[in-house]
Order: sequence, then C-alpha cells, then structure tokens
Amino acid sequence: MDWSRYVGIPERDLGRDRSGVDCWGLYRLVMAEAHGIELPSYAGDYLCSRERAQAAAVARGELAQTPWHEVETPQPFDLLLFRMHGHASHIGACVDRLHMLHTERNGASVIVRMDDAWKRRLRGIYRHEALL
Repeated sequence: MDWSRYVGIPERDLGRDRSGVDCWGLYRLVMAEAHGIELPSYAGDYLCSRERAQAAAVARGELAQTPWHEVETPQPFDLLLFRMHGHASHIGACVDRLHMLHTERNGASVIVRMDDAWKRRLRGIYRHEALL
C-alpha cells in the first residue's frame, strides 16, 4: 500500500474527497479506495469538526455498529480513535504499528509517528469486519 498518495490532501471541514477532507472523510476515502469499503458520510450529522461533542456522538454511534470490532493491537487500516479537547472525536488510520495517517487542523493530511502524546489520547482501536 502506498500511503503517500493520501499525504497532502487539504484539511476541510466535512470534506469527503481529494479536494479536502476532515478526519472521517480521510479515513472514508482510504477505505473506499484501498478496500472498496463504502462508509457512511455523516457530513450532515455534525456542523464542523470543532463541534467536538457532536463529532464524538457520531463516532460513538458509528463504532457501536456491527461492522466494527474493538481490538488491542493495531494493524494497517484500523481506525484509531483519539480524545481531543475532552471528547473522543478525532480519528486516524493506522499505517503500521508506529505511524498513523490523519488530518491536521488548518493543514493537510500527514503521516505521523504515534508518539507518547498520541498514545495518551488513544481511546480505542477498531477494525472493520471486512478486514478481520
């Protein structure tokens, strides 16, 4: 998998394509292109990614559904759920056991090392049933 093709996509609230993505839009794009897995958009379910409580409620609702299984050890394409500003409202895609792909506020999509700061914020690792 060439993860670099997902680096540099502009960050855009409620974005769902290569012209701009938020964290869910980026994960959704990766899963569709890499595995043909179509995930719900949720673009109408929260106003913007800064509405942390709304985004967290959407994340809880999605991850409680059948296709997701919480796992202990991440593998590529797992969804990583992080606490941001008091809410579990930001996600990244596991690239390997040390790196993740995610969006940065007012920036673009990047691959970063899962350092201690990120590990402290990690609230769950979820695998789609199609990848079990």
